[in-house]
Amino acid sequence: MNRMDEVENRASEFFRKVNPAHDWEHVKRVEKIALKLAEKEGADKEIVQASVLLHDIGRKKEDENKINDHAVWGGKKAVEILEELDYDQEFIEKVKKCIESHRYSRGPNPKSIEAKVLSDADNLDALGATGIARTFSYGGEYSRIIADPSLPAEEDPDESGSNSFNHLQKKILSLKERMYTDSGLEVAQERHEFVEDFVERFKDEMEGKK
Repeated sequence: MNRMDEVENRASEFFRKVNPAHDWEHVKRVEKIALKLAEKEGADKEIVQASVLLHDIGRKKEDENKINDHAVWGGKKAVEILEELDYDQEFIEKVKKCIESHRYSRGPNPKSIEAKVLSDADNLDALGATGIARTFSYGGEYSRIIADPSLPAEEDPDESGSNSFNHLQKKILSLKERMYTDSGLEVAQERHEFVEDFVERFKDEMEGKK
């Protein structure tokens, strides 16, 4: 077993009995996207892959209110894991910074090309058909209603979306503007358009037009 396989094994242990919107399958989808972006952007694939595998290891703890920020906690825990696997300090520090800057809502903006690739890949998994599925799955986790036709997205009092449909309009449709790489933006454009089409269809169905 090579070291990256061991990183994957260590990371997967943090995803037992987690909610589906941020489960291990999410990580593996992000990995596939990120490695494609890394190839196009000339990023270090090993740094990218390790960062992806470890980027959400603190997510369950944050969801359970045991920690405040899974990106910060995950970065520190990643250091411990990678040190135990004898990665050099320069590699470890780069992975740590990627993880600390990956999340949408807080933290520093990604600076290295590897951090930008991770951020883009993570956001791309929140767009398109997969993103729609994850939005409503996440809403179900927190008992949010599917939609409130009386509440326009721009008047949503909760920045994360008080209901799933408004979350889709307010946050998910903003992700295209947060792409840091040209190759990420190219993928985001098509996925964004798919969500836009879904939103319009959903509105028509709520109003009984279709």
